[in-house]
Amino acid sequence: MGLDGRYDEGNIFARILRGELPAARVFEDEHALAILDVFPQSRGHTLVLPRQPARNLLDIEPEALGALIQRVQRVARAVRDALQPDGLTISQFNGAAGGQSVFHLHFHVIPRWEGRPLGGHGQGGMAGPDELAQLADAIRARMG
Repeated sequence: MGLDGRYDEGNIFARILRGELPAARVFEDEHALAILDVFPQSRGHTLVLPRQPARNLLDIEPEALGALIQRVQRVARAVRDALQPDGLTISQFNGAAGGQSVFHLHFHVIPRWEGRPLGGHGQGGMAGPDELAQLADAIRARMG
């Protein structure tokens, strides 16, 4: 399907936003929710989702995108402060051919360390609930 598909209210992120599925929540407010990726590419891989239904970057209203990117920056700073990585990769995919696998707009905040390879997008092993809870606590403590 191309970039112009319809928004699916049953996608996993929509279900997490509605509280139907659990997630390791790092931050939330009226604009966004940040959760830890259960299939992380790196330790502390965090996803930032808008509360507004939007399939991808091209579907969201500019005002909502502005609020969302401010939250992405805030979460990225907290991930940096909590985990002290050597760098961060912040990415966002649009459409299946662009690498998007869940069709609800989201940004990836991925901590990077020198000499540690990055896992494949959605291809790594599943993180355990205890590890996710500890990471969420550490990042949440730095949200300010």
